[in-house]
Amino acid sequence: MTCVNRRDLGLLVLRVGTGAVLAAHGTQKLFGWFGGGGIEGTTAGMEAMGFHPPKHSAVAAGLGEAGGGALLALGLATPAAGAAAAGAMAGAVAVHAPAGFFAQGGGYEYPAFLGFTAAAIGLTGPGRYSLDHVTWHVFNQPWLVALAFAGSAAAAAAVVGRRARGQGKGADEA
Repeated sequence: MTCVNRRDLGLLVLRVGTGAVLAAHGTQKLFGWFGGGGIEGTTAGMEAMGFHPPKHSAVAAGLGEAGGGALLALGLATPAAGAAAAGAMAGAVAVHAPAGFFAQGGGYEYPAFLGFTAAAIGLTGPGRYSLDHVTWHVFNQPWLVALAFAGSAAAAAAVVGRRARGQGKGADEA
């Protein structure tokens, strides 16, 4: 009789829950599902927030959330999935930071929580009940953790940096 490992079961619940929330938010941005604006609405929102080029920023945010979330839920390429989702959430934190911490005032509490959770899963690993485990952790190697988080940090810094530079320009200059 096989004993269920509570740690692995806990990681499964955390991965699936966090991944599903992230994937839902990403599909709002990309496809307009669940009442979202789709790529056109997200692009307009990115432009209004000062992200340039706005469509690239919209696609990157949507893919980071939807792709990272789906991979987290499946437990596949977990370090890269956690890094992608955490990077997308770093951009969301930057957008919400002027409103303060708490979500009820429009602050960054919620994206920060999702980002920290995704990062923690990416660093901890997916557990036994995952596609990474089934594939003998081919995409869940220590070097991939370092590479994924370094790449995600660089991408998030570049996107946020482009936003900061773009906010000082008029619409015709951007």
